[in-house]
Amino acid sequence: MSTLRGTVVAAFGRQYEVLGQDGETRLCFPRAKKSVIACGDHVQVAETAPGQGVIEKLIERDSLLYRADAFKEKLIAANVTQVVIVTATAPGFSDELISRCICASESQGLQALILLNKCDLSERLAEARHQLEPFAALAYPVLELSARQGDIAVLRDHLHGHTSLFVGQSGMGKSTLTNALIPDAGADTREISTALDSGKHTTTHARLYQLDADSRLIDSPGLQAFGLAHLAREEIERGFRELRPLLGQCRFRDCWHDNEPGCVVRTAYENGDIHARRFGVLRKLLDEHRALPRY
Repeated sequence: MSTLRGTVVAAFGRQYEVLGQDGETRLCFPRAKKSVIACGDHVQVAETAPGQGVIEKLIERDSLLYRADAFKEKLIAANVTQVVIVTATAPGFSDELISRCICASESQGLQALILLNKCDLSERLAEARHQLEPFAALAYPVLELSARQGDIAVLRDHLHGHTSLFVGQSGMGKSTLTNALIPDAGADTREISTALDSGKHTTTHARLYQLDADSRLIDSPGLQAFGLAHLAREEIERGFRELRPLLGQCRFRDCWHDNEPGCVVRTAYENGDIHARRFGVLRKLLDEHRALPRY
């Protein structure tokens, strides 16, 4: 039984499409009952039949982005170097979700790029820009474009040299962006629900595309929640760029930045040095962390 190295280019539960170094794609299954494979992983595969194989070994990753709550984990993508958080002027988006995505990205040492799509909808552009101001003020790049208007060249420049992951809520236009970048990708797209101001799920699994010789893109399903139960408290705090100069300066070493005396983080917030919405997300994440079951 021959073996070869490959890259997982699509993940469907416990089934994976693996692109081998020979240029052939095989449908593969893991040997273990519990799968720990994500799109973008490098694996060793044993071919069992033409076009089929078994994943024998997971090769060490450079990064893994995933989300978790108190009960389960959801792997998103592996070996990415940049996370592109896709938002849009319509439907409305959650800046809390952006902060959570950034926090997870920071914990893996990944670059974060915020993309504001559908900027041709000018009547909602000012509101969307205002919502993204706290992130721009922290020097997170915010790229504005309209995929349907063909404004894709500048995005391609930002993706060059990276393995990038598109992540965000449903309806933000991730699949439309993917199709604009890769015309033969054939990613499914659907219109948003105007009555509910929300997107309809289209992408059902993560898939990796080759943009050019030096650049790859992973499109992922839309999400409405991003749990960070897998992060340590210190990782949550350091995931907030504006907190880093303040960490370790509170009066109490185990300060939760709530109502403790001598909390420099709360003082910074009260002085207007930390945006109110960002501070609210920080407090929510720390409360979630404190409430996790300890075994």
